[in-house]
Amino acid sequence: MRLDKYLKVSRLIKRRTVANEACDAGRVTVNGKVARASYDVKVGDVLTIQFGARPISVRVLEVKETAYKDDAKTMYETVD
Repeated sequence: MRLDKYLKVSRLIKRRTVANEACDAGRVTVNGKVARASYDVKVGDVLTIQFGARPISVRVLEVKETAYKDDAKTMYETVD
């Protein structure tokens, strides 16, 4: 699944266009490397999203094409 779509489906970012813009601006990294929106997300990848001055790191646990709001939080876990 594309990185921008994963960010939207998992509800880490509200809209896919915003996720796409964040990737283009270099604010999203996968396993420590800046990733494009077309990056293929795999289970076990560590995503870091820069929200202002506060980065958020999550580990991908599951990749689904669609997810209900309650199921979206089971797709990732936060990493310290």
